[in-house]
Amino acid sequence: MKTEEPPPAEARDGQAKEGPDTDPAPAASPRLGRNDDEPEHTNGVEDGRYKIEGAAPARSASELPPVKRSRLLRLVYWLVWFGAIPVALACILIWALTPPSGTELMGTLGWAQSLVRAQPVPVGIVLFTVFEIALWAARHQLPFAKHAHPPLRPDLPARLRGQFERARALLDEAEMILTKHEKAVVRELTAKERDRLRAELETLREAMDEVPLDEERFIDALARADGEIDVRLGRWRKSEVREYLEAILMAVAVAFTLRAFVIEAFKIPSGSMIPTLMVGDHIFVNKFSYGPAVPYTHARVWTSMPPRRGDVIVFAFPEHPEQDFIKRVIAIEGDKLEARNGHPIINGWEVPSCLVGPWAYSDYDSPITRHEGELYVEYLGNESFLTFYDHASGVFPEVQGPYFAKKGEVWVMGDNRNNSHDSRMWFGGQGGGVPFENIRGRALFVWLSVSDNGLDWSREGVPVMGRPRLPPTAAGLEPQFEQCLKSRPAVTNPPSP
Repeated sequence: MKTEEPPPAEARDGQAKEGPDTDPAPAASPRLGRNDDEPEHTNGVEDGRYKIEGAAPARSASELPPVKRSRLLRLVYWLVWFGAIPVALACILIWALTPPSGTELMGTLGWAQSLVRAQPVPVGIVLFTVFEIALWAARHQLPFAKHAHPPLRPDLPARLRGQFERARALLDEAEMILTKHEKAVVRELTAKERDRLRAELETLREAMDEVPLDEERFIDALARADGEIDVRLGRWRKSEVREYLEAILMAVAVAFTLRAFVIEAFKIPSGSMIPTLMVGDHIFVNKFSYGPAVPYTHARVWTSMPPRRGDVIVFAFPEHPEQDFIKRVIAIEGDKLEARNGHPIINGWEVPSCLVGPWAYSDYDSPITRHEGELYVEYLGNESFLTFYDHASGVFPEVQGPYFAKKGEVWVMGDNRNNSHDSRMWFGGQGGGVPFENIRGRALFVWLSVSDNGLDWSREGVPVMGRPRLPPTAAGLEPQFEQCLKSRPAVTNPPSP
């Protein structure tokens, strides 16, 4: 291989050679414009190209045919590798770390389990981010990768895709640093150092553009450019660890911002909302529904109160605000509420209901392990919902009330009407409402359900409001249930107080 010698500096561009200690002309910028008083660092190349006697002129990568990519495979790549798989892995890990009820938590694992149980959504977002970062690091080795990322060049071997993209990122990083820290670069780097950096970057660009690609030369140019950038511009570079740490911290900040203002996860610890919600259900709650609350205050950014009758809400228990309860809104401010055998009566109007049939469920954490009773569909406002009237619980009087909802509060009842500590029983049996400032938000759907028997897949995605869904153990009542839904009465709103 024969290389051409560079022409003397005096003959280049008709410029005279400066003295060895003379600074470059003012036109020399931190973008590393050429300084002609020093020899080029071409590593045996002129303009970054090998010259071979008798060989055809080197071609540019831009002359190659375009890379063929499939839109379908690109969509599959992004949905599977950076959508479904990180979500699935995060959910599986949360499920594995969620301890069974009643388990004593000790040690580091116990701390992790407590954190997962208390804050599943923020933990899930962080885990999702970690899995995203891990997959991104291996993105060029994943199936269908060539269809997903910007085309590099069609003749590039798959094993070099990661390094080629890294070379692109390296050039972009150098350009960004030189633009952002222009004055500092001129002040802290000598002309010779800037020229050497320019030469290595230009050599890398030319090696990336050469056709056919000389792998050995490209790898060498990449290593030289990376080393030169690290030495000359290292003080302005972000380390890879810092970038990953910033990504994780950003995910944590987003998670807690979402939790504070937009959406929060809650776990159902008791059976007061059976059959709508089961023990072990994890639900999302929309905190925007009634106006997002300002953290650590009773104020809201804006207010949309009161909730509608039939809404399922999460709220701070008025007697012990450190506890969160979930119930269904039955009466709003100004209403008179009564209950006869558990059936609510609002302003003298009994909430209409339709008998579905007998049903039973087991609860091994309560003194009565077997609960038998009747399922009803009730209709209130825009909602139709299932309720359960337990024969085993005889603690409620036949008639309760009347109660009067004050201004700025709603009265709530559990769907498991005879097994619910709700507005009818609070404050020593006198009854009480939920102040607006105690309301966290409106329940959305079940995103995870973990019982003592393990993960219950039948509960995934079950809506808390909207069209009710029969429990799997009540499948035999499906015909009666569908008939009740079709028989929705014309009037489902009570009269004014």
